[in-house]
Parts: sequence; C-alpha cells; structure tokens
Amino acid sequence: MERDDLIVNDSYSMQAHHSEEAGKKIRKNVWKVTAILTAITVAEVAMGIIFKRSETFTWTAIKWSFIILTLFKAGYIVMSFMHLGDERKNLRRVILVPYVIFIAYLIFIALTEGISHFDLWDVWK
Repeated sequence: MERDDLIVNDSYSMQAHHSEEAGKKIRKNVWKVTAILTAITVAEVAMGIIFKRSETFTWTAIKWSFIILTLFKAGYIVMSFMHLGDERKNLRRVILVPYVIFIAYLIFIALTEGISHFDLWDVWK
C-alpha cells in the first residue's frame, strides 16, 4: 500500500534550493523578528515590575499600555509569520481591520460590563 502523505514530486517546496545569500537574508529577518518581539516582551515585563501601583503613572494607563503593546505584538506576528506583510496594502487592511474592530468591541464590552458590575456593588451596599 502506498502512503498518500508522502509527496514524491520534485517541485515540492521542501526540495527547493536557494542561494546562500537568500538564506542569510531569511536568517537575518528571523533574528530581527525575534529581537523586536523580545524587546516588546521585556518592556512589558519591566513595566509590570517597575510601575506596579506606582504614584507616577495611573494603573489605568499602565493597563492600556499593556493592551496596546500586546496588540502591536499580535499584529507584528501576523505580518511576519503569516506572511501578510508581503501582501498588498488593501489585502492587509481587509484582513486586519475586522480584527481591530472586533478587539475594540471586546474592550468596549469588558469596560461597560465592568462599570455596571461596580455600579451593582454600590446598590447592594
């Protein structure tokens, strides 16, 4: 019985060859993406350690900065690992704008429910 999960075609992408220059470019891009995502993560962790309930920044501003940095990381991951950054601008917008609207909607729902939850606690006191 022949296995159908093995592709014997010579044009399969695993058997494609590229030059050393192209390989260096790919590795450089991987290191760049790793450095950017690591820097954002280190910034988030440092903010959590340094600014925990500090007097200089409000806790709300710190939470919003976490949300913004996390969304930036998610967008960058989609652009680089899902190869969306290589596509045309209109296609990127068609894919990313609904997600941005959906995330804004979820944040809106969380905020309104949180506010009404605190209002209910005031009624029960």
